[in-house]
Amino acid sequence: MKISTNTKLIKRNARIGQITSLTALGILAAGMYITFKNPAAVGYSLGALIAGFFLSQIGMYYGNRWGRSPRPDELIDKGLKGLGREFTIYHYSTPIPHFLLGPSGLWVLLHYYQGGSISYINKRWRQKGGGLIQGYLKLFGQENIGRPEFESVAQIDSLKKYFNKKLPDIEIPEIHGVALFSNPNAELELTEAPLPAMKPKEFKELLKQNSKDKILPQSTLKAIQDLLPKADSESVKESAS
Repeated sequence: MKISTNTKLIKRNARIGQITSLTALGILAAGMYITFKNPAAVGYSLGALIAGFFLSQIGMYYGNRWGRSPRPDELIDKGLKGLGREFTIYHYSTPIPHFLLGPSGLWVLLHYYQGGSISYINKRWRQKGGGLIQGYLKLFGQENIGRPEFESVAQIDSLKKYFNKKLPDIEIPEIHGVALFSNPNAELELTEAPLPAMKPKEFKELLKQNSKDKILPQSTLKAIQDLLPKADSESVKESAS
């Protein structure tokens, strides 16, 4: 599997997370100092605490997504390791975060690291359990599952517009979406989900089976590959087992 990753974007956003977090700590410390030094200036201290809390949330968001390893792109690469060289995955180098291109078609990949029991009941995605670490991450900055089916549609539309603009003479086939849950402690009960959802290794096996059908014409595959950034690395193929 070939991999194209926008490392400049990752480093920039990781740096933003660090600076924002440090700034938030400074503002929170200033707010506490004002509170103890001049209790009458409650307006200034309250404003500093609110601003510091707001910036800390931004810092945690950027830190969790860009500054902590393994990052989402690294977890996806690990889960899909072993796909053939005819597949190329693009991280942050297209209009969407994670895009997979191969003979079995075009895929929008939505990544989630939530653990515990993940289910879809009464038109809602639900998460239960996951242990103390999962509870800590959920309390401090980890995103909720939200509505993957809507996010998938939005990313697919964005990708379609991009390809239609850049490749007006190429007929772009249907773009598929999938939700990938990379947490080894996740237990998925998503047979009724409106969007395909599975572990990365399960998705890898699905791709291997579908790649035999050669859904995507070679001319279309090459046109898209020529448009997008070249792969900067290649995963090592797993030994047959």
